[in-house]
Amino acid sequence: MALLFRIAMQSVGLLLSLLGWVLSIITTYLPHWKNLNLELNEMENWTMGLWQTCVTQEEVGRQCKDFDSFLALPAELRVSRVLMFLCNGLGFLGLLLSGFGLDCLKIGESQRDLKRRLLMLGGTLFWTSGITALVPVSWVAHSTVQEFWDETLPEIVPRWEFGEALFMGWFAGFFLVLGGCLLSCAACSGQAPLASGHYAVAEMQTQCPYLENGNAEPKL
Repeated sequence: MALLFRIAMQSVGLLLSLLGWVLSIITTYLPHWKNLNLELNEMENWTMGLWQTCVTQEEVGRQCKDFDSFLALPAELRVSRVLMFLCNGLGFLGLLLSGFGLDCLKIGESQRDLKRRLLMLGGTLFWTSGITALVPVSWVAHSTVQEFWDETLPEIVPRWEFGEALFMGWFAGFFLVLGGCLLSCAACSGQAPLASGHYAVAEMQTQCPYLENGNAEPKL
């Protein structure tokens, strides 16, 4: 029963982490971190991402332009690029390591301690990846709120608002953190049974020679 519960926890944790990793990749390249709706021209919508700015018009359609210079970007966008790349890289490593550490995987069944360590390391990488995704998304959201309520700007100046990518990034970070915690808990819960199993094997190896000789009690 404990083994089934541990396998179920590992499966749920890995699925949540995989979902969060996919969402983080989509968030990185989606040009909808900020939205700008012009009240004077409702048929024109602007969106901004980490890599480009897009404008959508009813007659022309959607047109996007990449940022010309990395150094010319605001600080939150520059740091967000680096952190989102780091998040995706850590998530990929977490998938590889935790995948080899699953109990349902037949590879390396004789090395239980190594599989437990791989699962623990994979869960830690997922947890770190989730935090790395939450930081840039929350930073951009905080900057957007500050700019929106900036009293020094005239009221007629359009203000940027939250884009769909920010909410997707929050979900990605939450899934990565939750999945990493489940994998780490599953790895820790498997430590005690493994230790008791080693003691049982050692005791059986001690008793087997005496059982083969037909003696009920070991000689002192």
